[in-house]
Amino acid sequence: MRVLLVEDNPALALATEHFLKQKGFVVIVASTLEQARVQVPLAEWGAVLLDLSLPDGDGLSLLPMLRRRIPEASVVVLTARDQITDRIRGLDAGADDYLIKPVDPDELLARLRAVERRRSGSASSISKVGDLQIDLGRGMVMVQDMPVELTGKEWALLRVMAARPDRIHTKEALASALYSTGEAVGSNTLEVYVSQLRRKLGKLSIHTLRGQGYRLTGDASV
Repeated sequence: MRVLLVEDNPALALATEHFLKQKGFVVIVASTLEQARVQVPLAEWGAVLLDLSLPDGDGLSLLPMLRRRIPEASVVVLTARDQITDRIRGLDAGADDYLIKPVDPDELLARLRAVERRRSGSASSISKVGDLQIDLGRGMVMVQDMPVELTGKEWALLRVMAARPDRIHTKEALASALYSTGEAVGSNTLEVYVSQLRRKLGKLSIHTLRGQGYRLTGDASV
C-alpha cells in the first residue's frame, strides 16, 4: 500500500518512513501542506498520515482536497493535540482515525492493516487462496502450512494481490505498490520479483495474463 506521510519533524518522519518501508509499504514524505498538495494527484494512495501542526498551516485544511481527489484513501491524523475537542474536530472534518503522539509503531501498523482490510472489503486479516494462507495482520505467509520468509518488496507485491485475489493486477498498479513516485525502475524489475515469489510460493501461485497483468491463484504445485 502507498502511504503519504505529512510530517514536518525530520527525525519522526524518517523513523516512521523507515519502519513502514521495512513492513512493505511505499512511503512518500511531505513536510508542508504545499508539498502534500503537490503529491496528492501523483499516485494512488491507500492512506494518508497527517500531522496537524505544519509550517504553512493546519493539516486539517488539507482534508477537503483529500476527500475530493482521493476519496478511497483513509486519513489517519497523527498529532500531539490530545484534547477531546481536537479529536472531535479532526473526525468531524473527515479523518478516519486519530492517534496521539508519540505513536507506538506497532499500533500505527495495526491501524494501517485495518485500513487495508476495510479497503479490500475483508473483515479478517487472513486471506486463503488455494494452498496459500496470507496473514495481512501479522505479515506472514504459509504454503501448505509451512511458513515462508519474504523480503520487503516481495511482501509488498504479495500484499496487493492478496487483498484482491480475484482481480487481475496490471503491471503499472503493482509497480506503483513497489516504488516511490519518480524512483527509477528497471524494465524487467517487476518480472524479477514475480519470479522470486513464484520460486518461494510455487511456480503456479501467480498466473500471468498476457497483455493484462497478474493474478494470484494460490496453486502452489511445482
